[in-house]
Amino acid sequence: MTFRLADAEPSPDSFAAVMATGILSIAAAKHQYGRFSDTLGVLATVGLLVLVVLVLLTKAIASWDLKEPDVTLRLFTFVAACAVLDSRLASYRAVLQMLGVVALLSSLVLIVPSVRDMSAHPWRELRDRSHGAWELASVGTSGLAIVATLVARHTPERWWLGLAVPVWAVALCIYALMTWLIVWRAVAQRHERGGAAGFEPDSWILMGGLAIATLAGDDIHILAPAGLGPTVRMVTVVTWVAATLWIPPLVYFGLQRLSRRPAMLRFAGVWWALVFPLGMYSAATDVMGAELGRRSLSTVSLVFFWDALAAWLIVAVAGVLRAVGTRESSD
Repeated sequence: MTFRLADAEPSPDSFAAVMATGILSIAAAKHQYGRFSDTLGVLATVGLLVLVVLVLLTKAIASWDLKEPDVTLRLFTFVAACAVLDSRLASYRAVLQMLGVVALLSSLVLIVPSVRDMSAHPWRELRDRSHGAWELASVGTSGLAIVATLVARHTPERWWLGLAVPVWAVALCIYALMTWLIVWRAVAQRHERGGAAGFEPDSWILMGGLAIATLAGDDIHILAPAGLGPTVRMVTVVTWVAATLWIPPLVYFGLQRLSRRPAMLRFAGVWWALVFPLGMYSAATDVMGAELGRRSLSTVSLVFFWDALAAWLIVAVAGVLRAVGTRESSD
């Protein structure tokens, strides 16, 4: 059996695996599963480093068409991965600042081509090409708001909170735009073709984008001044409720699509986009339970944690088996 570096060339959204692993580590910590949390935290850290090295060694960036919105928007997985891992390792000040700077710089680098690429296409074309992964721009931006809040909380530089609030607002606006395009596409395709067109595993990021916005809002609310606190709290509750309301239709349309296309169950990297929202909803529901004083929400959070962990194991094992099978067949 031989290994070729070209076979390991990452895709633009490959950092979704780090996002999923990192948020599971955070959710495990919230439920006092220390060993699970530490193990997943190490895996997320190693995964981020390995993927960065692979991107550099394989020169993957050269093969990515950075004039395509589907590429630049999916690259926000890197921003989100840095933000999630930064949240997990926030107690280490040097790591907090380093990953925070990386997340900020990478988001600034991606903003210009993303706006340029989307502006180059008419709305109907954007509608027809949109899918759940486009919400990653909102996810990464919410992650950046969380990083800014963590820096304000763990360092004397409280002015970072002033950056976190507008960044959070921008994340919500991006979410609204992408959701409009995705829902518009799903409705149009259902009308034209019938069936649950437009619902893929990455459609779960519609829920995950609101869940991470809830976490960002909760972090901001902790440090927000008295005049801003009630507004932040209200928006945070709304984002969590909206994330919760997304779950039934996503389950329904997902099962309906699987019944028509069983081949969708075969492994693909896009399945990491299902694991991340489940883990993020677990973490968001836990903080919302504490915020509202509802202990029952902690149970809901725990159920979603185990669901997310089971999904993580299935996707990870399937990915390893596929990689091994691909190499054996190529030999």
